Amino acid sequence: MRLGINLGYWGAGMDADNLTVAREADRLGYAVCWAAEAYGSDAATVLAWVAAQTERIDVASGIFQIPARTPAMTAMTAATLDSLSGGRFRLGLGVSGPQVSEGWYGVKFDKPLARTREYVEIVRKAMSRERLTYEGTHWTLPLPGGPGKPIKLTVHPERERIPLYIAAIGPKNLQQTGEIADGVLLVFFSPEHAEETTLGHLRSGREAAGLTMDGFDVCPTVPMAVGDDLDALAGLFRPYTALYVGGMGSRKQNFYNKLAQRMGYEKEAAVIQEKYLAGDKEGAAAAVPRELIDSTTLIGPVERIADRMRAYADAGVTTLSLAPAGFTLEERLTSLRAGVEALERAGLAD
Repeated sequence: MRLGINLGYWGAGMDADNLTVAREADRLGYAVCWAAEAYGSDAATVLAWVAAQTERIDVASGIFQIPARTPAMTAMTAATLDSLSGGRFRLGLGVSGPQVSEGWYGVKFDKPLARTREYVEIVRKAMSRERLTYEGTHWTLPLPGGPGKPIKLTVHPERERIPLYIAAIGPKNLQQTGEIADGVLLVFFSPEHAEETTLGHLRSGREAAGLTMDGFDVCPTVPMAVGDDLDALAGLFRPYTALYVGGMGSRKQNFYNKLAQRMGYEKEAAVIQEKYLAGDKEGAAAAVPRELIDSTTLIGPVERIADRMRAYADAGVTTLSLAPAGFTLEERLTSLRAGVEALERAGLAD
């Protein structure tokens, strides 16, 4: 199992620290550095900045939002980043959510699975440097009846096939991701519930495509905090968990709330959402079960984190991306180094 580092969103007041974290992860041998986007910083600019100041670590979009760019633009960006980084780019994609897609980008959030499938097909065709033609439900290239003509990408990526990941949560999305992608990006991944919530669906998709799980990268982002006071450490992640389970989406359409329900927290997920949407964020955080936090984060001393890392590896995780907690640079760097130590203690390092 390899380690990754997730920088999250740029522009949150820790930008200089984020670059230091990325460079230290590079020095420590982390495999990949992810950057996110929502409706603030864009991931492509951040990744170019990080790639220019690191040497070995892969840089990856976690995620590029599908409604934000045409598929051809995404292919251009991926090819450019791969070329500039010397073959160190990984392309992560996701549909975002209805609030952002329709409220920020003005793109209707309909048929996300079909839209994702077409998007991936066009991106891959463009990056292969074929002349770009496509006839689908959501995209037709070139547009019919006009002056457009099939064009091929002029940039030469460093590799013939740039690794492509999809952020997936729901069963149908997971199955399709297993079928069409090279890896999956996960959040709130619990080793204890891996098979029924995640891996079974991915495996089904791989089998539908005539493939196995060999070479498929299972990559959850896992919050991490090092220390001895488990209750205090769990408390660090209560607001984060409450935000996603309670407030990341509408009452009817919250992918993370549904995931918590599939993990056996039906009543608790309903209470968290009710309080969060009513404006009681502290009450929502307090309603998050300690067991849910413990099963979806890495908390405790290094020895305990090493045990949990073994559980992630046994569940089928191939890249464990850490999101270190802490308000200071030193706290985050301590977690970064502890991650390497825990991986070695777990006997999982290369």
